[in-house]
Amino acid sequence: MIDLKGRIALVTGASRGIGYFTALELAKAGAQVIACARTVGGLEDLDDAIKQAGGLPATLVPFDLADMAAIDKLGGAIHERWGKLDILVANAGVLGIISPIGHVEAKVFEKVMTVNVTATWRLIRSVDPLLQLSDAGRALILSSSAAHKCKPFWGPYSASKAAVEALARTWAGETQRLPLRILSVDPGATRTAMRAQAVPGEDPTTLPHPSEVAAKLLPLVGPDQTETGKLFIVRENRIVDYRLPD
Repeated sequence: MIDLKGRIALVTGASRGIGYFTALELAKAGAQVIACARTVGGLEDLDDAIKQAGGLPATLVPFDLADMAAIDKLGGAIHERWGKLDILVANAGVLGIISPIGHVEAKVFEKVMTVNVTATWRLIRSVDPLLQLSDAGRALILSSSAAHKCKPFWGPYSASKAAVEALARTWAGETQRLPLRILSVDPGATRTAMRAQAVPGEDPTTLPHPSEVAAKLLPLVGPDQTETGKLFIVRENRIVDYRLPD
């Protein structure tokens, strides 16, 4: 088990799915978890699960990632209470709609970009100084194979995940001489509510449970993880360099 005692970890989208179980794994490893999500009930369930597992009580921050002012305030609040941040797991995101690009309503496209891209940038801007105050800051930016496959009808989601990967790579390049390490993560198809929305006819029992994915993410935020600016593919358990086609 990785020892994260004394580490402060921020997880977005922590009320369910991969975010919930990643937050739980971090707490089991000894981290103080700051859990963010819209759903208060889900955050309270997470806190109960963390306490039952013997972890430190979580700090629950219920807000919508579309609230940019709240994201800006978050960094200041973390600095005031703890003076640093050691781990960021930027997990929250929305699917939008599976539809031909020309049929996507403007408000749907804008929501996907706001939550998946703009909020991620705003979050990075808010906590980057705090992560740089850590002796081993670690950031995981959740992406998807959709960023590379660009399958028909997945336009808004694919574009948003390609954008967050670009943000992560740029951020990693800017901080490569610092102790801060940044990875994008492709968790693969997972038994989540978003997956059920995207592929409603799929048998969820054929997919990995989010707790299985979370267990594989934990080593990526430990002090011994030294890669930066790369993509971790969960189902293949490997970190790869980005390569553009010839």
